[in-house]
Amino acid sequence: MKHVTAYTLLVLGGKAQPTVEDLKEVLSSVDSEADEAQLSALLGDLEGKDIASLIDSGLEKIKDIPIGGGGGGGGGGGAVAAAGDGAAAADEEKKEEEEEEEEIDMGGGMDMFGDGDGGGDDY
Repeated sequence: MKHVTAYTLLVLGGKAQPTVEDLKEVLSSVDSEADEAQLSALLGDLEGKDIASLIDSGLEKIKDIPIGGGGGGGGGGGAVAAAGDGAAAADEEKKEEEEEEEEIDMGGGMDMFGDGDGGGDDY
């Protein structure tokens, strides 16, 4: 794959017919080793062919294959989710009411500053 990528980069960069040496140079620039046998085979397979045409024909072959990006799906259960959200909201409201009651039950007799007065007549 790295050999094909290097070839494509060279073609896109303006080198119509890259050589084995061109490919080695690109691969070595990213610290990758080139397999000379694979490079020679690749250049033999691509000799006299236009890379853009090869890419187009490859895309035509795989156009009907679902490739990622599926997203969608799983749309069912909307009413259940809405009911679940309503129940969760009702539970949350009940908890808030309980918390408010606790705060009211505390009264004003707190010893906030540690002087032992317990709030005194300030409230």
